[in-house]
Amino acid sequence: MSGGDRIVVVTGAASGIGRRLVDDLLAQGDRVLAADIDGGALDAIDGWPAERVVRRALDVRDPEAWGETLAAASAAFGGVDVVMNVAGVLRPGAIASSSAEDVDFHLDVNLKGVIHGTRAAARLMVEQGRGHIINIASLASMAPVPGLGLYVASKYGVRGFSMAAAQELRPRGVFVSCVCPDAVRTPMLDLQVDYPEAAITFTAPRFLTPEDVSALVLGQVMRRRPVIASLPRSRAFLARLSDLFPAVATRLVAVLDKKGRKVQEKERRAAAAGGPGSSSR
Repeated sequence: MSGGDRIVVVTGAASGIGRRLVDDLLAQGDRVLAADIDGGALDAIDGWPAERVVRRALDVRDPEAWGETLAAASAAFGGVDVVMNVAGVLRPGAIASSSAEDVDFHLDVNLKGVIHGTRAAARLMVEQGRGHIINIASLASMAPVPGLGLYVASKYGVRGFSMAAAQELRPRGVFVSCVCPDAVRTPMLDLQVDYPEAAITFTAPRFLTPEDVSALVLGQVMRRRPVIASLPRSRAFLARLSDLFPAVATRLVAVLDKKGRKVQEKERRAAAAGGPGSSSR
């Protein structure tokens, strides 16, 4: 199905990658149900054509709300072709100082939210006999990143679950893709600037933008429907190497940590000055 013909549900649509995806989908002529836990932020967005977009508050942790959201998309547009699970959270910090609430926060939103969304979409799409579910993970789903242990656990789960769901649903006409980008310049990156534990996040040769991720999703992922798509490939290779050979990862950590802390300091100075290094979402 080409751009302009699709009915797409996007979570995390009020900001960052989710908002960029909605903007680009609408520019192609698609119809979108834009969902976010912050309904007020959704309502404040200007420029979306009312006849082709439905705005809906959604807490991805609520399985019943998921069913209601997909039903609302079907009622408004006549069905659902694609569901994009974009909503995600991150709280940097050492594992020893993390709270039980931190654990629940990451797993409930990042992992269980994706599982609930995939389950709801799968029921609808299996009945239709077609559909595509796109789950946004991270390169942290491939590499054991110290300082982000809870986030890493949730994203490893997203990748593993997506791969299993892809094998199960493909024979029934439903495709599942897991997208794994490197660090993206959004407030999620801002959150990590003041946490030395998250220094390795700042070792990327360049930070991706929401536009980069949207181009990958609306291009390769929606055309070819791969099980896994990573960006950029060079960093994905390094991530997989760290996963396959933990001893190599251990040796790399000290070098990467030193480099990342230098970039963190540069980002802090740029943010304080309001310069181009500051992130926006």
